[in-house]
Amino acid sequence: MTELLSDTGRETMLAPLFEAGWKMVEGRDAITKTYEFANFVEAFGFMTRAALWAEKWDHHPEWFNVYKTVEVTLSTHDVGGLSSLDAKLARKMDQLAG
Repeated sequence: MTELLSDTGRETMLAPLFEAGWKMVEGRDAITKTYEFANFVEAFGFMTRAALWAEKWDHHPEWFNVYKTVEVTLSTHDVGGLSSLDAKLARKMDQLAG
């Protein structure tokens, strides 16, 4: 079962994400990042690749796309905040964005 990240888990799992541009969402136990691509096709391709992993892991992002920009917010609704699934999906999204 998925659980909220412990203080130790937050330090070890979130610190590298913050260095990669992820930020805490004000007023929520969630992280967010904005990706910018060369054009709409690249942005949509990223979303498609990320969607396949999200579905495989049964962990779906909140996201918003306008033209070449994709804004992502991750939080585990089942536990009411950040879990290891959020860190895992964030790392995968960074990898997919290249």
